[in-house]
Amino acid sequence: MLVRIVKMSFQPEKVDEFLSNFEANKTKIRAFEGCHFLELYRDQNNSNIFFTYSYWDSEDDLNNYRHSDLFKGVWAKTKCLFNAKPEAWSVDKLASLK
Repeated sequence: MLVRIVKMSFQPEKVDEFLSNFEANKTKIRAFEGCHFLELYRDQNNSNIFFTYSYWDSEDDLNNYRHSDLFKGVWAKTKCLFNAKPEAWSVDKLASLK
């Protein structure tokens, strides 16, 4: 399983636009083939910084999403809202405690 973490920093006046776009598309992203988990986090000290965490069966599944019309549409509406370059990591989960 691949875990994808994406950090995004938005223009403060564009945060609501980002949240609206995420709300409109989160179920479709989560339902994409190979995606098993999706969460959105907001930084407690910088309210215009967000993180997404998603779990994918494989890098191929993530790449299929990243090349999909769904991603292209979401990203087109998201990238113009940034105030800094987004950062992304693909990581392996080593431990999980509940």
